[in-house]
Amino acid sequence: MSYKETISTFRPKVREFNAAIGETATGFGAIVTSLKGDGALDHKQKELIALGIAVAIRCEPCILFHVEALVRLGATRDEIAETLAVCVEMGGGPGVMYGTKALACFDELKG
Repeated sequence: MSYKETISTFRPKVREFNAAIGETATGFGAIVTSLKGDGALDHKQKELIALGIAVAIRCEPCILFHVEALVRLGATRDEIAETLAVCVEMGGGPGVMYGTKALACFDELKG
């Protein structure tokens, strides 16, 4: 399955889960929304950090959703790669493996 297909298959499941957990999802959504604007960091920088954390904790769906957001925000392949290089520095081999998935996802979504 392609990354695009994986994202489109997973998104409705997340919506269904969020509906099941009600107020908890609303609260989490408020946190997500509060971080979308620019402050000391711009939205793209925040998403790059989120991608790095997603790789570090090995959350593949998180990786896909943050890469998708970064494509929408105009991130370059070099920005993604440099973020993933920091993941390798901090996470070693797993950073390589999940970073590889993140970059492949970016290439698919950007292409």
